[in-house]
Amino acid sequence: MNLSMVMMLIQFFFAVIIGIYFWNLLRGQKTNRTAVDRESRKEMDKLRKLRSISLTKPLAEKTRPQSLQDIVGQKDGLRALKAALCSGNPQHVIIYGPPGVGKTAAARVVMEEAKRNPASPFKADAKFTEIDATTARFDERGIADPLIGSVHDPIYQGAGSMGVAGIPQPKPGAVTKAHGGMLFVDEIGELHPIQMNKLLKVLEDRKVLLESAYYNSEDNNTPAYVHDIFQNGLPADFRLVGATTRSPQELPPALRSRCMEIYFRPLLPDEIGRIAEDAIQKIGLKPCPEAVDVVKQYATNGREAVNIIQLAAGLALTEKRDSLAASDVEWVASSSQLQPRPDRKIPDRPQVGFVNGLAVYGPNMGTLLEIEVTAVPVAAGQGKYNITGVVEEEEIGGNSRTLRRKSMAKGSVENVLTVLRSLGLKPSDYDLHINFPGGTPIDGPSAGIAMATAIMSAVRGLPVDNQIAMTGEISIHGRVKPIGGVIAKVEAAFQAGATTVIIPKENWQTLFEDLDGLRVIPVENVQEVFLHVFGIELEPALDVQMHEDLNDAMDKSAAPEIFPQGPAAPFLQAKPGRSGQITDAGSC
Repeated sequence: MNLSMVMMLIQFFFAVIIGIYFWNLLRGQKTNRTAVDRESRKEMDKLRKLRSISLTKPLAEKTRPQSLQDIVGQKDGLRALKAALCSGNPQHVIIYGPPGVGKTAAARVVMEEAKRNPASPFKADAKFTEIDATTARFDERGIADPLIGSVHDPIYQGAGSMGVAGIPQPKPGAVTKAHGGMLFVDEIGELHPIQMNKLLKVLEDRKVLLESAYYNSEDNNTPAYVHDIFQNGLPADFRLVGATTRSPQELPPALRSRCMEIYFRPLLPDEIGRIAEDAIQKIGLKPCPEAVDVVKQYATNGREAVNIIQLAAGLALTEKRDSLAASDVEWVASSSQLQPRPDRKIPDRPQVGFVNGLAVYGPNMGTLLEIEVTAVPVAAGQGKYNITGVVEEEEIGGNSRTLRRKSMAKGSVENVLTVLRSLGLKPSDYDLHINFPGGTPIDGPSAGIAMATAIMSAVRGLPVDNQIAMTGEISIHGRVKPIGGVIAKVEAAFQAGATTVIIPKENWQTLFEDLDGLRVIPVENVQEVFLHVFGIELEPALDVQMHEDLNDAMDKSAAPEIFPQGPAAPFLQAKPGRSGQITDAGSC
């Protein structure tokens, strides 16, 4: 009896101890939960207070384009972007261009345009996922990769339920979040080479294949969705739009080969003026053309123009004024140490030895190229020529690939002098000084007819019409050869105030017909150039004419007789072998 009572007392004692233990655990959990809840409420109050504070919308955000019509100066780029993305089979795209010209905004608005096309695969809920390559850092062990996606292995993911069970957790990246939509990678040229290679693999497979040493396909405890991801991959069917301020040569060829390449050009002064006017209107100030004219002198892109207007507007508003003044913008330019942008225009009058050439200095961007020549008579045959203002050697590219390109201007001048001698002129009787004002990097050949015209003008003392601009390479036989960037050059001539542009006949395009205020003249040889510029018709010297006639005859009839075609051609037939003779064509 006593033993039973003792056992009951012992059991009761242990029951009380256990009860007290669990009661303390419950109180501790309740206390911890109360503390967590208290801390959570405190932090939520802080967040609510922070969210209740809101400043006015920045001007840069207010002026951001919301439609295709809002993007200024990129008509050709937008047309190419729509062709690449708004059809039934959209392509991957790389957009090249300087900062602040609308690359990101264009991608956004074209995405919305594509959604409105019934034939487009982009659905109404397709996402526009944006990532900045300069900040898309990743862990080389694969723990984290915001672009491609990663796997949180148990050893890294902590003591959560999946981690305790030893189950790896796949985490999607931006490529999966963009599935069914568009992935915009800003400054895509800044991607790490490892990420770039992974991105190229995703573009090929249209899915992300993940790996983990902790994954076991036979583990029944692993959830079905994890099995599915490791066996079939994460979906990543999207269209890539990359934007970069780098040159095409600085991007990996493997990436460029998979994408359509589209170029956004720098903005013209009038286009920057339109952006400045819109910014003034959205601030709520009165129009001020004088202030806009000053902005056009200093701003090189839309973002710069908006920033200048915003600072000048702040100056006006603090002084209780409802309009800007040109002096406000001038003060901003001075305090920001901005340099005026170059704005070349045609001269105001005809001059002897001065010609308006044309050049290309960026993607789809042309400029006026001034060429001036002086000719000083010297003893017969003692003349020399001197070239100044030419950058003899320039460095292009960057990073791991840098090219050094030498100017061919000197060789082009020698070609021009040869042509002029063949037309009866005697440039060797003059000391010629050929100058390219401004120190522009001159390739050389495309300024051939401009140099020939300037030398002809200086030697003969004939003024050149200041409203004529020209571009074209010249051969030693006087033929005008095709050149590159002709559309950009013609547009630059029009912007500079020219009314007539002379181009090679092989560069002629139907879009040059009936241009409002501009006449484009195609030419085949330098004699036609002189006829249009000076009204002089020159004939080549006798020996040169005979040489050209022989070339024409060879082209038309002589070649088939000298070099017979087909299997019966004597110089291709096998001959009987004799000592010292070639027996077949292979021996040659």
